[in-house]
Amino acid sequence: MQDEEKAKKKCFLGLCPSFWTRYKLSIKADEEAKTVAELLGQGKFDRVSYRAAPQPQVIMAASVKGFEAFESRRLVLNGIMEALKDASIKVIGVHGMGGVGKTTLVKEVARQVKQGQLFDSVVIATVTQTLDVMNIQNQIADLLRLKFEEQSKVGRALRLRERLNKEKKILVVLDDIWARLDLEEVGIPFGNENEGCKRLQTSRDLNVLSSGMDTQKNFAVGLLNEEEAWDLFKKMAGDCVESCDLQPTAIEVAKKCAGLPIAIATVARALRNKSLFEWKNALRKLTRPSSGNFTGITAAVYSAIELSYNYLESEEVKLTFLLCSLIGHNGFIQDLLKYIIGLGYFQGVYTIKEARDEVLTVVSKLKSSCLLLESYNNERFDIHDVVWSVALSIASRDHHMVVLRDGDVLKEWPDKERMNNCCTIYLRSPSIITELPDEMECSGLRFLYMAHDGSVKIPANFFRLTERLNRCVLEDISIIGNLKSLEILSLFQSDIEELPRGIVELTRLRLLNLSRTKLKIIPPKFLSKLSKLEELYMEDSFIQWEEEVPGRERRNASLEELKHLTHLTTLYAHIPNAQIIPERLFIETLDRYRILIGDYYTWDWSDHYEYSRTLNFKLNISIYLDHGVKILLKKTEDLYLDQLKGIKNVFDELNNGEDLRHLKKLHVQNGLEI
Repeated sequence: MQDEEKAKKKCFLGLCPSFWTRYKLSIKADEEAKTVAELLGQGKFDRVSYRAAPQPQVIMAASVKGFEAFESRRLVLNGIMEALKDASIKVIGVHGMGGVGKTTLVKEVARQVKQGQLFDSVVIATVTQTLDVMNIQNQIADLLRLKFEEQSKVGRALRLRERLNKEKKILVVLDDIWARLDLEEVGIPFGNENEGCKRLQTSRDLNVLSSGMDTQKNFAVGLLNEEEAWDLFKKMAGDCVESCDLQPTAIEVAKKCAGLPIAIATVARALRNKSLFEWKNALRKLTRPSSGNFTGITAAVYSAIELSYNYLESEEVKLTFLLCSLIGHNGFIQDLLKYIIGLGYFQGVYTIKEARDEVLTVVSKLKSSCLLLESYNNERFDIHDVVWSVALSIASRDHHMVVLRDGDVLKEWPDKERMNNCCTIYLRSPSIITELPDEMECSGLRFLYMAHDGSVKIPANFFRLTERLNRCVLEDISIIGNLKSLEILSLFQSDIEELPRGIVELTRLRLLNLSRTKLKIIPPKFLSKLSKLEELYMEDSFIQWEEEVPGRERRNASLEELKHLTHLTTLYAHIPNAQIIPERLFIETLDRYRILIGDYYTWDWSDHYEYSRTLNFKLNISIYLDHGVKILLKKTEDLYLDQLKGIKNVFDELNNGEDLRHLKKLHVQNGLEI
């Protein structure tokens, strides 16, 4: 670094670099390069670097976002830390009402434990009311950097238990437990199986912890006292509450939040920088809370969250929030985007790229307002259970949405009058309803989501009277050509093996998702007919691209067809044979891509990607990189290079010596010649 600083010094009154300094540095660099070359000759280096043995960890900031070191929280946190140090205590419980801050507290415990090296490893999994064992397994495995090869829950549980038992001292945090969790089914050691494994568990119900999860010591997280509540309120609302005119009203508003952090945060954020009359109006509404009966939520808390909803800046933001509540925990932003486009919520938005930017902006605003939370990656969002319940109530009351969460059971279909007023039906689980009516009389229905696993039969005329419905379940996909106005089509994870002929009739299609299908045949010239297509997803799917040769018939699509998609901005695809890539295939409008070039037959598409532009080369032959591929290289943020034959200098030979200015991550392996 010191030599580099010397090289930056100027001569000739600062107008030119110091040539003498740079000359000396070049001599030194040449000598060091020779030394490196000798070392390379003595050893075998298959890749630039090797991954160290996986070190499971929880990476957290200096303090967990949202954690406030109030006296009431500090006492509980210190108690938990002491219990974790006690060799006789292996299972610890944390309980308290929804929204009181249990999750934030145990995340802070995890951070301090890791920082203080009390445990070698810390893993966290959110259980939720909707028990999904495989999801819990995935959360723990991700933090352990463990990849499951097993498909069954039992096989994965055995593998996970084996991996956890290799840790000498590990803390497993299980958050938001609603009922007894079978640890053996998940694959978490218990009893005396691993003396170094401790569990920290949270629940709203003390009985669930003590009776169901065998906790040995439990800690209660209560409401904030009046002083703590006011301090938090001031922090979230800003300095405006200290003004002599506003402060008396602000104090009363804070009191109405009943010491519940989630209510305090949402109300304070909603009223931040608002006028005095708006504060007084908010106080009036909080003084006369809704009288509805909501399980586990007081009328005051309900009104506090409803107030935050009412203060959202526009109808677009409100409707987006309600859609987020339909999707629920760890919702996928891509799903939210599809629903919003289909329902036409955003005005003045003409492309999917514009719609995505708008969705991301709104989701960011909802997180800032504390109505949405961060999820485990940047492609998802989360929502607190208390906020979720209030949002679903508002959706049902004000927007005629029929929404049933997992665990709810619809014993009979709603009556005709209610259905005719209904605009949205969202059934998250196939087990919610046991039987569907022959016809769904719902003339105003615009959106239907129904998880379908084949256990409930869909009558032939079920959709006949739903005139405004833009999406429906199609068991016979050959009729898809009749939906000529269709703009978004997702066949994600379907068993389809051949793209139906009717696809060429969908000339208005803007997004096509064929990811994780069994697709092996896309007939020639089908893709080129979809001239309006903006986004094409083919992850872990079709790879049977054929070369376009004059006079030779093809059975499958060629890469040349993608040139006709002039509006394409997103492409996820795998091209096994690099030699059939036509010149100038990739256009400059391509803004988001995940492209594999080469024989990546074991690539894990499910890996979390940090960046939106990823390019992977695995080539054991030397190829000519045309202008189109180089356009991608210039914009690529995440670059994987594997077995690049004939390439010695990545920048010189792949990109004509030009810098890859957008590159943020580079992975090189099996590069003997590089």
